[in-house]
Amino acid sequence: MVAATFGAGPYTDAFFVAFRLPNLLRRLFAEGAFTQAFVPILAETRRTDPARTKAIVDSVATVLFWTLLLVSIAGIVGAPLLVTLIASGLRDDPETFRITVTLTRWMFPYILLISLVALSAGVLNLWRNFAVPAFAPVLLNVSFILAALFLSDHFEPPIYALAAGVVIGGVAQLAWQVPALLKIGMLPRIGLMPLRALGDPVVRRILKNMAPAILAVSVAQISLIINTQIASHLAPGSVSWISFGDRLMEFPTALLGIALGTVLLPSLSQAHADGNPGQYSALLDWGLRLAVLLAAPAMLGLALLAEPLTALMFHYGAFGAHDLAMTARTVTAYSVGLFGLVAVKILAPGFFAKQDVRTPVKIAISVLVMTQLLNLLLVPWLAHAGLALAISLGAWLNSGWLLLGLRRRGLFTPSRGWAGFGARVAAGVLAMAAPLWYFSHRFDWPALHAQPLERAALVLGLVAGGGIVYFATLLALGLRPRTLLRPPTATRATIDRNPS
Repeated sequence: MVAATFGAGPYTDAFFVAFRLPNLLRRLFAEGAFTQAFVPILAETRRTDPARTKAIVDSVATVLFWTLLLVSIAGIVGAPLLVTLIASGLRDDPETFRITVTLTRWMFPYILLISLVALSAGVLNLWRNFAVPAFAPVLLNVSFILAALFLSDHFEPPIYALAAGVVIGGVAQLAWQVPALLKIGMLPRIGLMPLRALGDPVVRRILKNMAPAILAVSVAQISLIINTQIASHLAPGSVSWISFGDRLMEFPTALLGIALGTVLLPSLSQAHADGNPGQYSALLDWGLRLAVLLAAPAMLGLALLAEPLTALMFHYGAFGAHDLAMTARTVTAYSVGLFGLVAVKILAPGFFAKQDVRTPVKIAISVLVMTQLLNLLLVPWLAHAGLALAISLGAWLNSGWLLLGLRRRGLFTPSRGWAGFGARVAAGVLAMAAPLWYFSHRFDWPALHAQPLERAALVLGLVAGGGIVYFATLLALGLRPRTLLRPPTATRATIDRNPS
């Protein structure tokens, strides 16, 4: 809807640049570093001292609220400097720069709202309520769509409507989780004395673990900020092409990586608190197997169908054929790292549940440096697509080092049957690849702009057909995917006796 309404140009570049700032802080203060530090310690407190659990939630909410209120005020005041720091190329067009600053100021309060959303989600996940917090982001997307449809005519320039949609979406996400928190008696109470709340030793411990975790879980976001700075000096529309491509890549990443990570962190924290290393390793093994099963075909499918998928999602209205071609290049580059991005979401909780934040931080620093070195090599060659490819290669480095660290510390020991499992998945992916490659080149996807229903049927048919070929091949080779749909509840020995 955003692509069709606003296209890919200076104004959409302005919005995506402005949204980078609260989005980065969302990762730093909200579901990223905060959740990784908060959930394991809250799980431990709930097990050892249940009576203090609500008091801890209240203290954390108080510190979070007042801290981020000050951050939001500082962001609104310092918006011109912040925009310059992340996209100095926009200064070449004073009007675009002015609009970007205004959008930044409008959306900065979103960080306060979404941080309280993340706090609520962490509590609900620990109480095994995954549905309510999982649905909350849908409300932000609904706000985007409604803003594009009904508010854009009431703003000048119309792109301001998206900023209003962000704030409305933040309020809606927070309000959505309140009834569920009331039901379990865990609705946070925000006090007026943040320094007193900060004096709680458990709160200080959470903050201590959160500080280094900020970089560990946000390396991709930091790379994206740096990439935004680089893209602002490339052709107009580059920021938007990267952002639209990122949306397509984030779809499977969220469905697989973030969903699995959300389930794994409280489960791993509980296994650690119970002193059950076998269950701990079995959970990681299950997560990785499910990632291989689903992310491997998604990665190849995204690469082979980059142009038709981009056309299906974005090629309408103000989003032209040139935008389609440029965004499809970004999607192809992002697809290279899809499995690595999913694997990081599964492997990083393996450290955070043990409250080991130093190892992921060291890895994150190395990956960040390597990603920027890759930018030096790839951007002159591939322009905006080089930025996406650098992030993809960095994700592989990140996941590889995390896996190696878990193995060396004895936290993860692969169960039997990985060789056969991997071979069957590889055979399924190869069987799927042939028809997808053949049929994706049989149609002129930009020309089908005039027949959107026919194009949608063709693209969805290719996706469905590829999925059928993949899973039929797995079944023919004796692999039953449904056996991996539930996380393990048995001991390590039981898992090893069922390698399929």
